[in-house]
Amino acid sequence: MTKGLIVLALSYALSQFFRAFLPVLSPVLKADLGATPENLATASGVWFLVFAAMQIPVGAALDRFGPRWTASLLFGAGGAGGALAFALAQSPAHITLAMALIGVGCSPVLMAAYYIFARQYPARLFATLATAMIGLGSLGNIAGASPLAWAVATYGWRPSMVALAVLSLFTAAAIAFLVRDPDRIGTDASGSVLDLLRIPALWPIFAMMFVNYAPAAGVRGLWAGPYLEEIFAADTLTIGRVTLVMGLAMIAGNFAYGPLDRMLGSRKWVVIGGNVIALAALVALALDPAAGLLRATALLAILGFAGSAYGMIIAHGRAFFPPHLTGRGVTLMNLFGIGGTGLMQYATGPIYRAGAAPDQSFTWLFAAFAALLAVGLLIYLTAGDRTD
Repeated sequence: MTKGLIVLALSYALSQFFRAFLPVLSPVLKADLGATPENLATASGVWFLVFAAMQIPVGAALDRFGPRWTASLLFGAGGAGGALAFALAQSPAHITLAMALIGVGCSPVLMAAYYIFARQYPARLFATLATAMIGLGSLGNIAGASPLAWAVATYGWRPSMVALAVLSLFTAAAIAFLVRDPDRIGTDASGSVLDLLRIPALWPIFAMMFVNYAPAAGVRGLWAGPYLEEIFAADTLTIGRVTLVMGLAMIAGNFAYGPLDRMLGSRKWVVIGGNVIALAALVALALDPAAGLLRATALLAILGFAGSAYGMIIAHGRAFFPPHLTGRGVTLMNLFGIGGTGLMQYATGPIYRAGAAPDQSFTWLFAAFAALLAVGLLIYLTAGDRTD
């Protein structure tokens, strides 16, 4: 790991933090700003959709200008600026605006690292490096659980967000100073995402990418807080502990997925096996969401572990990319992954609201995630397998 990749891992840890910290803040945001679970679902959905929309210009910028300035400028302006706007928020609408800015800032950081992996490292190592980067970055999930709950209880949520704004600004500066762009190739500026969309082999992989991340990210990043509070009367510290367990499981899952394509000679069947386990956890949660806090914690951990195939799916798709479209390719994959997650954040708000009681609301919510994942798996069965 070069110094540049280390600082990109730190920026990605902050990105993971920002997509997952709302459940821990949900009680204080409700008390101070009147933010309901539906308000937070909207804010979280905006983060994901803005992040997804940014993938097209980010991909073009990576191929044209390189990862150094693409990541540092966007993360400095959006990440630090959005965190400061969050700290100053006076209403749920301000939270949504701040999350949109943070989505802009976080949009290039993981893809900048993937661009460097694809251009400077052996292709056979891409899945291992990609999942390791997610595993390291997922430490941000940990910071967004019990440590954040402690900081909020000790200092308050506004000072905590100001500190995150300062950290984000310093991280952006470090990216500018430490990241080194790969050597350019003469055809970097040619082609577009349309060339990638014309490759039939990619479409079943896009479908799996669209559904894979939505359940784990949606539950960890939004619904875990309301679920634990409403079903089990959990306080902020208990929510922090349970989401910490889920976050640790997601880290372990990413590292577990990493070498499996080289060990088993397949990417497709590794992804299918893991997501079938994630589907089983969702079905169990849907059948009896109130069976017990310990059972719920275990199932959330299984969902987080098994649902961490994100890097492996990108590695599967990357094997079909032309070299000069590497930046556009990895960001297009990311658009499908983050876009699907964002759309499900919006969709699950009305599903939650339609329930007559909390247990019914969460039964329907977990069932919706399970149905989405099942459809994606059926489509992905038609994908061609490819390793490097």
